[in-house]
Amino acid sequence: MRVKCVLCDKIESINDETLIAKRLRNRPIHTYMCNPCHDRIEEKTKNRLATGNFRLFKEKKLKEDW
Repeated sequence: MRVKCVLCDKIESINDETLIAKRLRNRPIHTYMCNPCHDRIEEKTKNRLATGNFRLFKEKKLKEDW
C-alpha cells in the first residue's frame, strides 16, 4: 500500500497486512505520518514539556448523581 506523509508529503510503501494499513483503509479520518516526522514531533514535544511552560489540558469529567 502506498501512503503519503501528511507533513512532508513523502510517499512510502507499507505492507498491506499491517495494523496501520488496515486503519487507513477502514477509517479515512486516520492519517499517516512517516517515522522521521513522528520522531521529530516527539522530540520537540518532550523539549517543550521539559521547559515547564507546556501544559496539557485534561477534559473535565462530570459526576453523575445516579
